[in-house]
Amino acid sequence: MSTSAIRLYSRPTTWKAAAPAATHGTKTFSAELPKLPVANLSDTLIRLKQSLEPIAWSDEEYAAVCKKIDQFAAEQGPELQQRLLSRAEETRHWLEEWWDDDNYFAYRDSVVVNVSYYYGFDEQPPHLQQTPAARAAGLARAAMIFRQNLKRGLMEPDSTKEGPLCMDTYRWMFDCCRIPGPQGLDWSVSYAKENDTGNSGHIIVFRNNRVWKVEAADGGRILSTAEFEKQIRYIYENSNGTYPGVGVLTASNRDVWAKDYGTLASSAHNAEILTAIQSAAFVISLEAYKPSTSLEHSRALWHGSVTEGVPTGLRTRWVDKPVEFIVYDNVVSGFMGEHSMMDGTPTVRLCDDVLNMLADPAFDHGPPAVLSTRTPTPLDWEISPAIAEAIAKADGAALELIESQELGYLLTPYGKAAIKKFGVSPDSWAQMIVQLAYRRLIGNERRIGGTYEAATTRKFDKGRTEAIRVVTNESDAWVASMDNPEIGTEERKKLLTAATKKHVELAKSAGNGQGIDRHLLGLKKVLKEGENIPELFSDPVFLRSSYWVLSTSAIFSKHFPVYGWGEVVPDGFAVAYMTGYDDRLQYTVTSR
Repeated sequence: MSTSAIRLYSRPTTWKAAAPAATHGTKTFSAELPKLPVANLSDTLIRLKQSLEPIAWSDEEYAAVCKKIDQFAAEQGPELQQRLLSRAEETRHWLEEWWDDDNYFAYRDSVVVNVSYYYGFDEQPPHLQQTPAARAAGLARAAMIFRQNLKRGLMEPDSTKEGPLCMDTYRWMFDCCRIPGPQGLDWSVSYAKENDTGNSGHIIVFRNNRVWKVEAADGGRILSTAEFEKQIRYIYENSNGTYPGVGVLTASNRDVWAKDYGTLASSAHNAEILTAIQSAAFVISLEAYKPSTSLEHSRALWHGSVTEGVPTGLRTRWVDKPVEFIVYDNVVSGFMGEHSMMDGTPTVRLCDDVLNMLADPAFDHGPPAVLSTRTPTPLDWEISPAIAEAIAKADGAALELIESQELGYLLTPYGKAAIKKFGVSPDSWAQMIVQLAYRRLIGNERRIGGTYEAATTRKFDKGRTEAIRVVTNESDAWVASMDNPEIGTEERKKLLTAATKKHVELAKSAGNGQGIDRHLLGLKKVLKEGENIPELFSDPVFLRSSYWVLSTSAIFSKHFPVYGWGEVVPDGFAVAYMTGYDDRLQYTVTSR
């Protein structure tokens, strides 16, 4: 893609088709997967009624919303369902475009905290050098090898016990970037090449706000760890002084960033730097900070460090990149991901594989750097008064955002080994703990929203996620029993079993494309201009049910001592958790 692409004034209609499709027939992309189904309308409405009962504040409120559901089923619903079925027949994935835009690209607040997520890595393996340059170099080589294996189709596809999962979103992992749309709608641009085998490319490294371009291959060979390290040491040694923190602009409100982007790109010199960043395989940020606790590690990755009232961490990042590794001066490290084109599971796979490579003493680090004369290229911005002013404003906005956030971290003294002795799903157990904690927090107050848990729908072609509506009558009954002294242990156990079984049932339905929320989104989207909006869609109980006061999700990696993201509503909480350890559960809770 040419450098002119970054100066577009509106989103290209074919932006997504510009990313090369996966090479089918290879090991990675061999699976032929079914389309995401459109659920039966009556089934969805039955599930909707069930999900709304514990959300309603009174019997009268519940009766009123049920009446509107019945009205929808008898009147507009069947016609909208038929339109959605027709769309599903005519397109590869009926939800894809709507999901991209409604949930990500039309979102205008900062992607930092609100959209992006982070993983904290475990320590540098003891057999490797304990320096930040060595850590960054190892991450660079291992990630480039992962990228090469992906492009060649040599990776085993992600899978569950039921079979392989869709790998389509992996094409948005490398060589691409989110673009701030000047007309209120972002998009992503890909510089990946058709039939590329991963033998070329560059990465971008930030240090002290300065941008460096590092060629990641030489003559069709990925650079060795030693060759990367030599260049990264050069970057450390040549990034002293004062450089403009242009990276913080990417953390601004998207409309503000779009305006500043246009000003920045009006310089031909800066346009070349933007292209270099956007087309980079990935980014490494060498951040001048030394987190020493789980909370410091989490917050530094989540929104960058702050030094004397300046958001120094965000100044040295480019948060529009889907893959950004962060390495601190004490060799602590981690990952920050831009969420729009990929969900968490692909980048968990990336980081897991990279860290597994580095943990293996037999990993091929490549030849020594004795003969290498390669040096990285500094990419220094042209800063106009307007950009200098924009950076100052972005610094202030970033600091305000960071200071508005709270983060808590908890490890339990037991893990999945103990939970399984009760015959309960560890994920369902973890979710019920969240429900109990929230009820104890709000006491007798009315519930102001629902609980979202992400379920993957990657068993379908181009599948991403569906919402598990965690709040049920069964979960509420168990929660109430835990603070009722008149209910004994055995009864509480029965109620917990019923609640967790219901949760497993809902999780399976969501993963099979039989959830509620994506289907209802589709029915809304096929309404035509000028048509009456069904009363159901403005009902207070209906709206409350998808006001995600608790946004929850679980991943697992033995390499991630911390991970998380931000709350999705102003008065809500994000709950990131892990249930994969035998001896502990891991929770990170964020809020304002």
